[in-house]
Amino acid sequence: MFDKILIANRGEIACRVIKSARNMGIKTVAVYSDADSSALHVQMADEAIHIGPSASAQSYLLKDRILQACKDTGAQAVHPGYGFLSENAEFCNSLATAGIAFIGPKARAIEAMGDKITSKKLADEAGVNTIPGCADVLRDGDHAVKVANEIGYPVMLKATAGGGGKGMRTARNDEECRDGFERAANEARSSFGDDRIFAEKFIEEPRHIEIQIIADRHGNAVYLNERECSLQRRHQKVIEEAPSPFLDEVTRKKMGEQAIALARAVDYESAGTVEFIVDSQRNFYFLEMNTRLQVEHPVTELITGVDLVELMIRVADGEELPITQADVGINGWAIESRVYAEDPFCNFLPSTGRLVYYRPPAEDDHVRVDTGVFEGGEVSMFYDPMIAKLITYGADRNEAAAHMRSALDRFIIRGVSSNLNFLSALMVHPRFVEGNISTNMIGEEYPDGFSPADIPHENPALIITVAASMLRGHRDRAAQIDGQLSGHERRVPEDWVVVMNNEHHPVSVVPVNGGHDVDFDGNTYAVRSNWQFGQHLFHGTINGEEVFVQVERVNQTYRLSHGGSQANVMILTPRVAELLQYMPVKAPPDMSKYLLSPMPGLLVSLAVTQGDAVSAGKELAVIEAMKMENTLYAERDGVVARVNYEVGASLAVGDKILELE
Repeated sequence: MFDKILIANRGEIACRVIKSARNMGIKTVAVYSDADSSALHVQMADEAIHIGPSASAQSYLLKDRILQACKDTGAQAVHPGYGFLSENAEFCNSLATAGIAFIGPKARAIEAMGDKITSKKLADEAGVNTIPGCADVLRDGDHAVKVANEIGYPVMLKATAGGGGKGMRTARNDEECRDGFERAANEARSSFGDDRIFAEKFIEEPRHIEIQIIADRHGNAVYLNERECSLQRRHQKVIEEAPSPFLDEVTRKKMGEQAIALARAVDYESAGTVEFIVDSQRNFYFLEMNTRLQVEHPVTELITGVDLVELMIRVADGEELPITQADVGINGWAIESRVYAEDPFCNFLPSTGRLVYYRPPAEDDHVRVDTGVFEGGEVSMFYDPMIAKLITYGADRNEAAAHMRSALDRFIIRGVSSNLNFLSALMVHPRFVEGNISTNMIGEEYPDGFSPADIPHENPALIITVAASMLRGHRDRAAQIDGQLSGHERRVPEDWVVVMNNEHHPVSVVPVNGGHDVDFDGNTYAVRSNWQFGQHLFHGTINGEEVFVQVERVNQTYRLSHGGSQANVMILTPRVAELLQYMPVKAPPDMSKYLLSPMPGLLVSLAVTQGDAVSAGKELAVIEAMKMENTLYAERDGVVARVNYEVGASLAVGDKILELE
């Protein structure tokens, strides 16, 4: 077995590989860029080597730097994680020439499966069901339109070397096709250094279900069941689960056998994933094969008891698989939520900055957290915005989902925006609860984006009574301290008004042992908690049932979050609540004449110059952040009075890119 391996990656996946290697008694080497000098994976590894500037194209994507790091440290093998060089056949060959093992498949398999056009041809030959489409590389926007019309709209434009939702666009007409080709090619060039695009038929109401396989060099190969990955936004997976609530045993077996057939067609070794699109009749079609470890691999590990990273290492060292197909079962249910640094209430724009407070839920038999960040660390604009993967396990789907809802309520992130509310809202959405999901679900259910109005609390009394108990406890402690200092007892009133979403809710709060009894709307709620002012999480019980509510202080308001809902509340005396209606409301300044940068990022292009007339909805600029292109449009008609930045400029949040008159 290897004595030392190098992880050619960063973030949570680097930390994940280090954990398995450590359990096997293998020393690890981390590599890092300028931005990652104090990153968690650097702290966890036995050694760490600096490989260049912050931009991945100048560090993590440089094969020679990684190879030199192996030579300098004596690493005998490289685990590439996912992304970066994980599916780079040239890198694989370079390692082989240097006598360093690649913990993944051989270069031939990477090349064959990494090109979506070649992989589709091989899948056809191996008897794998494939999607109708065109195998030719699209030359330009006009060629894309021609091919799309031959296939028939809607079509999917896809980068041949793509993955992770990058370099993909859906087109339903010629205009969308021509624009989508340019966007997909730009993203593919930026992310993979390969801007080749092809087109295939877009399957309506599809499910995205993938088969995990593992194979060794001795001809042994097994499939480790499926993962349901249909909850996606912009082709990026959001929530995954295993097994799928849609598949039956017959379909599972057929998909697994076809996945193995494809793997054998390229003499596959190591872990890999064959992705399928599945329609409403359980007809399935080959999508692509990922010749690497997948982001969502933990759900497979939890239901099979297999450590995929350990198996990858053992296979790379020449060992035979310790399991056969007969050993693979399904034990329980697992769900994974991808926690991102993004603002779901602002069109999911990336959020960067320092994690001033970071408390993931405690891990146990039902909760697992794979993360690559820590409190006080930075979320950089240079890389994927993933903060953590939150995985929960249960005997069945309902139990796993219940653990996920509780764990999301307990996951506290401050300093950057996160998608925790969005994930919680999805977990309680009727379509998810029923298992009636597709890759279109998020777009269908939130066509105008996501906002707090999309997640009204199923039990407003919970938020109101928690808020009342919080304030009464804080006032009682303040009165006690004041009394000790002044020598005079100060009485705290029992009657208050909770103002939530501009609605007034009278309550009566009586202290009792361990908490408060709160009278609200004709009912008495026994609220028990030891919450103290300043704490980010209210943990207690209401009428004996455990609850977790996140607490933020925003000026004179508490922002309380629970189960995906978010409410701003004030707790006032009845007299102050009565006078509140007379308080003037200051109108926000009119910023509509400015095009503001909604995120930190690179100004990739400008579609207008000074003096140009624009109309509402016209494209004005494109910003690239965290490897994704974001197009900015005019909110109103006008004439460009001033352009303040040139293409290539680095922008901060709120920068005025241009001004309209």
